[in-house]
Amino acid sequence: QVQLVESGGGLVQPGGSLRLSCTSATDLSFYTMKWYRQLPGEQRELVAGSGSGGSTDYGYSVKGRVTISRDPTKKTVYLQMNNLKPEDSATYYCNAGLGGFSYWGQGTQVTVSS
Repeated sequence: QVQLVESGGGLVQPGGSLRLSCTSATDLSFYTMKWYRQLPGEQRELVAGSGSGGSTDYGYSVKGRVTISRDPTKKTVYLQMNNLKPEDSATYYCNAGLGGFSYWGQGTQVTVSS
């Protein structure tokens, strides 16, 4: 069982930045790590993904504004978000996948508002 804990969400003004963290007691180096976001009543949307080999992928709506990165020494995956917009407001979830298994964190709320 892989437990993931997200943090770093909060209230930020439009144009501002946030860095979300996803931390685990498990070595995440071999896992595909992804960040999703979700609004109430809607499906989860892929924000960013990071393969174990170093590849990255980004959702169309955030491309150029977010960066996913890893710190293996801290067993943490980050999501740096810049130039935030009100439509980025959502609950952000971290996901770890390996060998058909998929694990989710509890989510962290991001609100972009003036």
